[in-house]
Amino acid sequence: MAESFIFSSESVTEGHPDKVADQISDGVLDALLKDDPMSRVACEVLVSTGFAVIAGEISTKAVIDIQKIARETICGIGYTSADYGFDGNSCAVFTAIDEQSGDIAQGVDTAIEVRGDSSITEQDIAKTGAGDQGMMFGYATNETEEFMPMPIALSHALARRLAKIRKDGTLSYLRPDGKTQVSLRYENRKAVHADTIVVSTQHDPSASLEQIREDMKAHVITPVVPGNLIDNDTRIFVNPTGRFVKGGPAADSGLTGRKIIVDTYGGWVPHGGGAFSGKDPTKVDRSGAYMARYAAKNIVAAGIADECQIQVAYAIGVAEPVSLNVNTFGTGKIDGGKIATLLREYFDFRPAAIIRDLDLRKPQYKAVAAYGHMGRIDLPELPGWEKTDRVEALRKAAGI
Repeated sequence: MAESFIFSSESVTEGHPDKVADQISDGVLDALLKDDPMSRVACEVLVSTGFAVIAGEISTKAVIDIQKIARETICGIGYTSADYGFDGNSCAVFTAIDEQSGDIAQGVDTAIEVRGDSSITEQDIAKTGAGDQGMMFGYATNETEEFMPMPIALSHALARRLAKIRKDGTLSYLRPDGKTQVSLRYENRKAVHADTIVVSTQHDPSASLEQIREDMKAHVITPVVPGNLIDNDTRIFVNPTGRFVKGGPAADSGLTGRKIIVDTYGGWVPHGGGAFSGKDPTKVDRSGAYMARYAAKNIVAAGIADECQIQVAYAIGVAEPVSLNVNTFGTGKIDGGKIATLLREYFDFRPAAIIRDLDLRKPQYKAVAAYGHMGRIDLPELPGWEKTDRVEALRKAAGI
């Protein structure tokens, strides 16, 4: 009997309050890494009506203008007028920054940071412990070109499209805040029908609900969602409350790290609970999740499995993962034990090795702070965790 179910995922635009906070956090991180790649950063942001608070623990040699970064980020998103309830030019910006705890640092510090050069030795890798305990998940599927579950891939595409037509002037009445959601019916884990599509967009008071609904279908939904998934039974909700004028931080406070499911796989697989934004790559919440995605994507791209989920877990101050688990949901082309062996042979999950192999010390994080950290085929240069450079070696080793 065919397995049938409906699965939903959501995304938000860059103007959503939580994403405003994420982008400021990662904007600060990028600026610090640009001048000091060894910066230790845990930067949290709160935005609300008329202000932004940047707090956290930072140890760095870099000198940056945090207020300027926050204002430029807010204005770049599109909050440039008091009419929107939030204006990057005039909002208050408060900072409360301390240094990283020495108790944490002693479990992470390596010889490379003492030397101050850019070389990484095996001794450095062995000595670099994880910045915290915890478990992280990575996943990939051949369902989409992004190697992502289709509900979250489509939700992100709708949200990006919403931002694009706002910024290029196609629909001048749009404002920065917005949310999307896609519910797909699956048969045997294959998407066969769009059951429900939701698009909510902040707008100018002069725009009528009828106009918004027509425009969202014509300029957002139709160009993004494959026609074979939509029919007369597909439910489409556009601004279902009827009005969305007040939005952004003026309507709801935003916090760094409050959209962790949007940032990853839309709930299709488990999440370890750790947020990404504002954290330097010694924090395995970020780097461990990126490495798990990288390994899973290469396994699927190599044809070893149609789906691959990897869980990795760490103890604070310890370099080697305490566990590594792989699940291919019955789609593996070779024995699961051999896949696990390949993971250990071709992917080094120790924190310093992850930083080296995925090139995580460079500024690159603000670009993925909205519209997902995984599956970013829309970016001109793929981040290191999205590359498929281990495919040929894996195919050869697997005998595929």
